[in-house]
Amino acid sequence: MLPHKFIESRLRTAVAAVLPEANLAAVCVRPCPDSKFGDYQANALMALAKERKLNPRQLASQVVAHLDVSEQCEPVEIAGAGFLNFRLLPAALNATLRTAAAGEHLFFERATQPLTYVVDFSSPNVAKSMHIGHIRSTILGDALARLLRLLGHRVITDNHIGDWGTQFGKLLVGWKSQLDRAALAADPIGEMERLYKTTHAACEADPATLDLARRELVKLQNGDPENLAIWNEMIQLSKVQFDTMYSRLGVRFDHTYGESFYNPLLKGVVADLRERDIAVESEGAMVVFSDGKLPPKEDPFLKQEDGEWKPNPSLIQKSDGASNYTTTDLATLAFRRETWQPHYVLYVTDGRQQLHFQQLFAIFHRWQPESTMQLKHVWFGSILGEDNKPYKTRSGEVVRLADLLDEAIERAFQVVREKNPDLPEAECRRIARVVGIGAVKYADLLPNRQSDYIFSWDKMLAFNGNTVPYLLYAYARIRSIFRKAAAEPATAAPAGYPVAVTAPEETALARQLLKFDFVLAAVADDYRPNYLCSYLYELAGHFARFFENCPVLKAEPAERASRLVVCELTGRVLRQGLEILGIEVLEQM
Repeated sequence: MLPHKFIESRLRTAVAAVLPEANLAAVCVRPCPDSKFGDYQANALMALAKERKLNPRQLASQVVAHLDVSEQCEPVEIAGAGFLNFRLLPAALNATLRTAAAGEHLFFERATQPLTYVVDFSSPNVAKSMHIGHIRSTILGDALARLLRLLGHRVITDNHIGDWGTQFGKLLVGWKSQLDRAALAADPIGEMERLYKTTHAACEADPATLDLARRELVKLQNGDPENLAIWNEMIQLSKVQFDTMYSRLGVRFDHTYGESFYNPLLKGVVADLRERDIAVESEGAMVVFSDGKLPPKEDPFLKQEDGEWKPNPSLIQKSDGASNYTTTDLATLAFRRETWQPHYVLYVTDGRQQLHFQQLFAIFHRWQPESTMQLKHVWFGSILGEDNKPYKTRSGEVVRLADLLDEAIERAFQVVREKNPDLPEAECRRIARVVGIGAVKYADLLPNRQSDYIFSWDKMLAFNGNTVPYLLYAYARIRSIFRKAAAEPATAAPAGYPVAVTAPEETALARQLLKFDFVLAAVADDYRPNYLCSYLYELAGHFARFFENCPVLKAEPAERASRLVVCELTGRVLRQGLEILGIEVLEQM
C-alpha cells in the first residue's frame, strides 16, 4: 500500500472512532502545499467540526489520540485551525522506492472498482481534410482514454464521424457532373473539397442547382443504389485519410460509428419524445422547451433578452421532417447505454458546442430518467496565431493537419541537425519525428484545456522550459547513465537491495515520485492533462537538480546502486507520463 493510502486508511479509522456517523469518503490525504510542513496533509476535520459546531483543534486532538501511523510517519502535527500534517519516516520513503523498483507499483494504484467510460472524440467529416481544428479533440480524447485504461477502467473509444447530412446532396451533384478521376486518384480529399466548393457556389447562385442537390440527397436517404455507391466510395476514400492521420498520431479507436449508423433510429426517437410530451410541434417542427424545473440561469432552454427570460428551444426535427445533430446524438446516447452500459460518456469537443450539449443532456435525462449514465462535455478553447486570431496559413486558409505534422517534423529535424551535426540523417529523421509530433501534442495539452492558446513553433520546440524536447532530453539523459554504467535497469540494483536516499536533492526527487498517484487521480477527475504536464516538468526539474548535486556513477557502491534505482524510477515515471499523453520517448537525443 502506498504511504498516503496507508495514512488515509488509518485516519478514517480514527475519525470513525470519534465520529461514527461521519462521511469517511470526505476524509482524504493530500500532498502538503509546502514541504516544510511535511509530506501529506488532511483538512477534512475542519469541515466535520463546522458541521457539528465543534472546536476543530479539539476534534483534531481527539482523532490524533486514536490515530497510529507510527509505522510510516513521525508524530502527527496539528496545525492552524485543525490541519493534520504527516511527515514520512526515511525508512518508509525508502521502502516505497524499493517496492516500486521491484515492480510492485509505479507510485499509483489502479481502480478497485473499475468503471466503464465511452470517450467520443476527434469526429472529422467525410470528404473534408482533417485540419488544425481536429487536433485538440483528437489529442485530448486520446490522452484521457489512455489514462483511464491505465487506471484500470473499461474504456470504449468511438469516433463519431460526420458521414451523413445535407452536404452530401451537393457532393453528389458535383461528383456526377464534374468529377476528375485522375485528380481523385492523386488527391481524393482535395478533389472532393473542390467538388463541394464548386457545387456550393452554384447552389448559392442558382436555385435550380440547389433543388437538384436536395433531390440527390433525398435519393441517397431513400437508398438509391447509384447514390449509395458514390457515398460509400466517399467514405472509404476519407477513411484512408483518417487512418493515415491517426497512425501518424498514434491514436486508435475501438469503434467508428458515424452519423449514418443512427439514421434508421431517428424517427423512433422523435416519436418517443413526442409520445412522452417532451417534444412538441412548433411552426411545423418538433422542438423541446423548458420544463420549468431549473432556475432560469441554469436552464439551457431559456435565454435572456431585454431583461426577460425567453424560450430557447432545442430543435429535434425540422419542418420538412429532417433530423439534426441533436436527434442523432440522442439516438447515439440510447445506443451507447443499451450496448455498453457505461457509467460515464465523455464528449471531447470545442467549447462553442456547450449549449448543444447542455440541451442534449437535459433532453436525454427527461427522456430516460432511469438512466444513471454520467454525461460530461469535456470542452476546450481555440488555437490562436500570434495575432490572437484563429491560427491559419499565411493565405488565410485553415491549416491542414497533414501539413501541420509535416512542418513540425521538418522544424524538429533542423533543430536536431543543428545540435547533432555528426548524427546520420536517418537517425536525425527518426528523432525529429518523435520530437516534432510530440511537441505538437504537448503544446496542446499543456494549457488549461478551457483556455485558448497561442501556437508558437519556437516555444514548443525549445530545449528549455516546459516543452517536450526538455522532457525527452531528461529521459534520454537518464538512459545515458545506464549506458555509461554498462548496466541494464533490471540488474543495476537487485530487487530488495537497500535503497537509501539521504541528500536533500534525491529526497526531494523521491517525494516528487510519490505524488504521481495524486496527479493521475486529478487528471482523471477533472479531465485536465495539463496537471500531468506540470508534474512531469517539475519531476524533470527535480531530476536535473539531483543529477547536478548527487554523483551517481562515481559514488560509493551502495550509494551508487541506490541512486541508480532512483534514476531508473524517475525514467519509468517520465516514460509512463509521456505515454499517457501519447508521446514516444527516445533513448538518445
